[in-house]
Amino acid sequence: MAYPMQLGFQDATSPIMEELLHFHDHTLMIVFLISSLVLYVISLMLTTKLTHTSTMDAQEVETIWTILPAIILILIALPSLRILYMMDEINNPSLTVKTMGHQWYWSYEYTDYEDLSFDSYMIPTSELKPGELRLLEVDNRVVLPMEMTIRMLVSSEDVLHSWAVPSLGLKTDAIPGRLNQTTLMSTRPGLYYGQ
Repeated sequence: MAYPMQLGFQDATSPIMEELLHFHDHTLMIVFLISSLVLYVISLMLTTKLTHTSTMDAQEVETIWTILPAIILILIALPSLRILYMMDEINNPSLTVKTMGHQWYWSYEYTDYEDLSFDSYMIPTSELKPGELRLLEVDNRVVLPMEMTIRMLVSSEDVLHSWAVPSLGLKTDAIPGRLNQTTLMSTRPGLYYGQ
């Protein structure tokens, strides 16, 4: 669960979210190094009066500032593609849950069991108990097993929705007439909020 004034991501609960956090830190470090180098070069250009005219036209410099960004993009793209393929893998799910988005609520159906479905409505602000979170608490929570691969089938009955649980690293669009699927696996027990 996010807390007030939090600057980073929520704590990771799934292996995919852990990979996403590592990728975020990797990319942020590259961006920080590039920004520092550019700021240093700009400050040198503004403070020094010495210029070397042959440096500005050198073929070697142009080669370096063409190849170096390509290498940096490869260093960002390869881990990104690896995580994208990891997120798309579905390895023999132990449980399948069908999620249908409606205008003001979500419907859940455990498809592996007969007649096990329910609707999940958001609790109105006026009915919240002390300590409950506004716009996050529901009357029927989804209960899922821990350390098991779960397939979520997400769709909608009326308009576009988005089914998301940030600590699991999940965000899937619910589109009418289309069935999207995602997998999740929680590595620790807990209560995880999403929207």
